[in-house]
Amino acid sequence: MNEQPDPTPVDVSSPEPEDEVFPEERQLLPSFGNIRLVWIVYGIFGLLLLITFGFVTFQPIKVLPRVRLAPGYILTDQEGNLVNNEQFRGKLTLYNFTYTRCRPPSCRQLDTIMKEVQDRVDEVETYDLPVEFVTISFDPEYDTPEVLKAYAQEIGADTRTWHFLTSEDPKQVKRVVGTGFQVYFHKRGEGDYEFIPTIILVDGWGIVRGIYNGRVYLPTTDRILSHLNVVASEAAFSKGANRVGYEAAHLFLCYAD
Repeated sequence: MNEQPDPTPVDVSSPEPEDEVFPEERQLLPSFGNIRLVWIVYGIFGLLLLITFGFVTFQPIKVLPRVRLAPGYILTDQEGNLVNNEQFRGKLTLYNFTYTRCRPPSCRQLDTIMKEVQDRVDEVETYDLPVEFVTISFDPEYDTPEVLKAYAQEIGADTRTWHFLTSEDPKQVKRVVGTGFQVYFHKRGEGDYEFIPTIILVDGWGIVRGIYNGRVYLPTTDRILSHLNVVASEAAFSKGANRVGYEAAHLFLCYAD
């Protein structure tokens, strides 16, 4: 009886071993030598946390806050000339707000501080940034340019850098002082105003950097002089790589006293 051959061939060759998968090939992240990228990421993150902690704790850079944009305006000075806010670009400008019929002790305190700052500004390093002074009257019906000129002489202001401004339009004054600078004043009667005595520091970009009225900063000569230096230092040094440090100071609220 003839045997039928098995139709299924038998592979008698040696089986090839399956490709071995090494653990190193299963990494989701590449490695540099024996250091995996994940540890590098962790190290960088930890270093950033350490730097942040040190910056917040020691505050190597102090700044003043960027509060808001100062308003634009066109007003008339004590000489009858038109003055606008763009003339103070690239300068540090101190503003105060008053009316000349207000007499001591209610109203002259901030005028005295403005005068002291003007007299002592050369004590401060401002890195060649000019410092200007502006007094805006919110009693335009009485405080004409002639009255403001006499008032400037009375308090001993140097009008080469101290400007006394007004407008014939009371609504324009209200827009600039009340809405723009957000300084409260209210007319109670003829020649009588209720208001919050305020000095405001504006930087060369037209940004409010300091408000001195007892609610934000106490209005003192020494503090304002110090703050002029702080803002001038930022303008002078916050360039290139240094800009990162100054932006970090703003981010972490490293504000000068």
